[in-house]
Amino acid sequence: MVHKNSQIFIVKTSPKMVLEDYKKLMHLAKYEKNYSKDKKIIIKLNLSWSKFFPACSSPPWQVEGVLKTMLDDGFKSKNLFTAENRTVVTNIAKGLKGNKWAPIIKKYGVWFVPLTRIPFVPYESLRSRFLTFKNKSLFVLDSKIFPEGFFIPQFYVGKSIIHLPTIKTHGHTGALGGSLKKTSGELRHGGITCAMKNAFGGLLTKRRHFSHQYMSEVLVDLLIIQKQIHPNILAIVDGTVCGDGAGPRTMIPKIKNYLIAGYDQVAVDTVVAKILGFDPLKLPAIRLAHDEGIGCG
Repeated sequence: MVHKNSQIFIVKTSPKMVLEDYKKLMHLAKYEKNYSKDKKIIIKLNLSWSKFFPACSSPPWQVEGVLKTMLDDGFKSKNLFTAENRTVVTNIAKGLKGNKWAPIIKKYGVWFVPLTRIPFVPYESLRSRFLTFKNKSLFVLDSKIFPEGFFIPQFYVGKSIIHLPTIKTHGHTGALGGSLKKTSGELRHGGITCAMKNAFGGLLTKRRHFSHQYMSEVLVDLLIIQKQIHPNILAIVDGTVCGDGAGPRTMIPKIKNYLIAGYDQVAVDTVVAKILGFDPLKLPAIRLAHDEGIGCG
């Protein structure tokens, strides 16, 4: 299914031009027509490791390129909220330091929201406030993983979001139906992690680690939830260095110098999958989202 907002924007960059090229990319995407300068915007970082490792987490030039562009374009620092959560293998404070986010956030005067410190509210309690898909059923989050109910950040509801993922592989995103027995061929070794997966670290609590057994279905559930609560969703992807191999941490860095942006998270991941050498529609999360009509694979 082709969506009206499935166009993907790509800019080839270099170390000397990367900040300017982020501005070029965002203007190609005409982000300023979709994001209001008078409303609060979440900028969801990607922390896969507290230490810096190429392609692993949002690199500092990605964070700075996006923030610099937005402030240069007249967005107010008080309305920009960078945010990230912890995992069972990461620490937010160490990640801010290790990935050089802290000095950039301070330089541009924007907020940083550690999602460990804000209220999470029951997903079902928000149904009356959903922007779309008000009655759509989820695949696994509310049945197989959290049958007694799950919680999402109250802070997220009603705010537009910009995701800052990288291009890299992931050991779990090739699996189908919560079991490698249902997964064949090379996909048993994993798939990709990018735009769709970046919601994983924001919408769910630390207990999300248990969701890996149904990773592909969870990613589609999270995309449905994003569409229910966010007026606008944009992924701005750093592919200056891509991660190959045993992602999302100890990977083989590959210099590609691509910057990618798109409003359709499925379409973004489709392009990223091609870059990393996968057949996009063989990756179960992309296939399922495409078949559900919530993105273009």
